[in-house]
Amino acid sequence: MTSEAPREGALRRLEGILARVETLLGKREAPPPDPAIFHAHRAFRWERVGEGDGRIVPIPHPHPVELASLVGIDGAKEELLRNTEQFVSGLGANHVLLWGERGTGKSSCVKGLLPVFGPRGLRIVELSRWDLFSFPKIVGQIRDLPFRFLLFCDDLSFDEGEADFRGLKTLLDGGVEERPENVLIYATSNRRHLMPERRVALGAEDEIHPEEAVSEKLSLSDRFGLQLGFYRFDQETYLAVVESYARRLLLPVDPATLREEALRWALSAGSRSGRTAKQFIDDLAGRLGMRSP
Repeated sequence: MTSEAPREGALRRLEGILARVETLLGKREAPPPDPAIFHAHRAFRWERVGEGDGRIVPIPHPHPVELASLVGIDGAKEELLRNTEQFVSGLGANHVLLWGERGTGKSSCVKGLLPVFGPRGLRIVELSRWDLFSFPKIVGQIRDLPFRFLLFCDDLSFDEGEADFRGLKTLLDGGVEERPENVLIYATSNRRHLMPERRVALGAEDEIHPEEAVSEKLSLSDRFGLQLGFYRFDQETYLAVVESYARRLLLPVDPATLREEALRWALSAGSRSGRTAKQFIDDLAGRLGMRSP
C-alpha cells in the first residue's frame, strides 16, 4: 500500500504535465499563409484550427457568377460595383451590408465581384459569423500583402439575447488598432438591422429606458456605411429572370409555355426570386435533356 502511494502521486503529476502540454499545443498559432497562394488563387476561407485560432486556405473551385446574369437588381449591383471599384483603386470605400429577401442574389452579387476585380488584385475570404471575432488574427496575416481583401460573411444575424453584436460593432468601427486600408467587410443578411425587433406590450418592458436598448441593436447595421436592399420580385421581374436564363441556355421552349410553367413553379415554391427562377430552369433543362450551367 505504502509503495503504491508514491507511484500514484507521480502518475498524477505526469498526467497534469501532459494536460498542460496539450493545452499549450492547442494554443499554438497556425503559421501565416504563403503569400504565393494569393497569386495562385482568388477565393479563400478562414478555417478554424484549435480554439480561437485559424488559417486562410484557398478555395480551389469557387462558385463562378457573372454579374450580367443577375437580373432585376441593377440598382444594388451598380452601387456594389462603385464601392468595390473605389476600394480596389485605393480610394475611400465602405463596409457593405446586403440585406433583404432570401434568394434575390445577395451572395451571388458578392461572388460576382471576383471575375470583375480579381485580375486587379481583389481577393475574397469567406467567414462564418463567429469567425468575425478572429478579425485581428485574420488581418494580421494579410495586412501587408499587395492585395485588396473582402472578408465575406454570408447570412449574418444575431438572435435575441446574444451579446456578440457589441463586439462586432467595435470591429467594424475599429478599436485601438487601426483597420488596414486593404480590408473591408461585406455581409449579407435577411434582416436589415441584423437582430429581431419585437413589439413590447405597454408596461411590460424590463428596462427603464427600452428605447436605448433598441437604439443599441439598430446601431450595429449603422456600422455598414453602404446598405443595399434586395426586395421580393414582382411577377414581371421574376419572369424576366426566367427568360434571361432560358435565353442563355437556348432552351427549345416557346415563350408562352415557359411563362406558364415558370408561374406554376413559383406558386408551388411559394416564392418569386432569382433562386426560384434558377431552380425552375435547372429542372426544365433536365426535363429537356440539357445541362444547366
